[in-house]
Amino acid sequence: MRLVNNSSIERLRERARGPVVTPDSDGYDEARKVYNAMVDRRPAAVVQCANAGDVMAAVDFARDNELDLAVRGGGHSVPGFGTCDDGVVADLSGMRGVRVDPEQRTARVDGGATWGDFDAATHAFGLATTGGIVSTTGVAGLTLGGGIGHLARGLGLSCDNLISADVVTAEGRLLVASEQEHDDLFWAIRGGGGNFGAVTSFEFRLSPVKDIYGGPILYELEDAGTVLRAFRELIADAPEELGGFPAFQIAPPLPFIPENRHGDTFILIVACWAGPMDEGERAVQRFRDIAPVVAEHVGPMPYPALNSAFDALVPPGLQHYWKANFVTELSDAAITAHLDHGPRLPAMNSTVHIYPINGACHRVAPEDTAFAYRNATFATVIAGMWPDPADNKANVAWVRDYYQATAPHSEEGGYINFMAEDDQDRIRANYRGNYERLVEVKRAYDPGNLFHVNQNIKP
Repeated sequence: MRLVNNSSIERLRERARGPVVTPDSDGYDEARKVYNAMVDRRPAAVVQCANAGDVMAAVDFARDNELDLAVRGGGHSVPGFGTCDDGVVADLSGMRGVRVDPEQRTARVDGGATWGDFDAATHAFGLATTGGIVSTTGVAGLTLGGGIGHLARGLGLSCDNLISADVVTAEGRLLVASEQEHDDLFWAIRGGGGNFGAVTSFEFRLSPVKDIYGGPILYELEDAGTVLRAFRELIADAPEELGGFPAFQIAPPLPFIPENRHGDTFILIVACWAGPMDEGERAVQRFRDIAPVVAEHVGPMPYPALNSAFDALVPPGLQHYWKANFVTELSDAAITAHLDHGPRLPAMNSTVHIYPINGACHRVAPEDTAFAYRNATFATVIAGMWPDPADNKANVAWVRDYYQATAPHSEEGGYINFMAEDDQDRIRANYRGNYERLVEVKRAYDPGNLFHVNQNIKP
């Protein structure tokens, strides 16, 4: 790796519209900071991109100077892929525009936008698409890895609703990827992560979703086995408008939870009915009937309210270590493993979610996009999150032990958006029969592996 000289940095500053922040700049420590406080890296330059031209400049600068390149979108990368030591960060987080075409039911979204930005713009027209669980998550990272969220059973993954994308390639060219142009690249970015370029904007198909009926329903931990088994059966053939997922959660101090239960650990279901509102009560009642309900915050609400309901539990600056599995069948043995480890949540911020990805997700063939696990019925995330670095060793061990217990009852691959930096050895398994084709696309668009600060597909 070559050292960066001042004259080349000045040329980059002359070319870029946005600020180029270096170690001697005011605000460097803030510019290099990322969501996961466990990650502490010192890039040579952070290009705070104002437009696609700035992204092209950052890519050219990294390539020409033989530097590592990290691309930061919304900035939620748990492994810290939005930064690097001694390299260049193309920081798109200032590019957050969303333009909705209500007639065509489409939205054009900049590469640094969050789902909160997206939801605010589309909700004004009574429209939405599948957009994760936490609204501070970046649109780019979620979509490039697939995109699981509340609406997935009815609308498919985020990447299934992608119409086109503007991509800056390793050559510094801006290409439009769609079914009509560079269709091999379009195929690869729908699940293949950031391996093929920096996406500066996305065009999504929208669907009529304005208000939903749902929210969290809490049950006693002793009913966790009953809840997981009942959810497994119920969601298998439930109407696709019904989303929801079971989770282990330490109760935060929220008004709808009895005060004497704050800090207790519960099993819960987060329900989301996105069909006709007058059918919501009946649709969600099947969850309430599973076991006695301790507390709930369920009813009609704007879809963005549900999609931001967990934001306060996951502020920037926590310590993060996550693991992920796909599950084709949530077997009794898998449930037993969850019952052994889920109740041991180490912090209120930590959680375990088991997302259903059947319904519309299954109507896309495994080879139609890079996201290969179209037969999986659930995606599990063991999300270790806590505030104090002193707890890192013990809490990372909790995540790893939990993962080891569930892995024998799960698929070999896992959802890349939920995986840790030490999961690189699972990349081939994540893509199954699509892996070799992804390698071919990587060789075509990034033969030098400039875009390698990610869950990397090597050319």
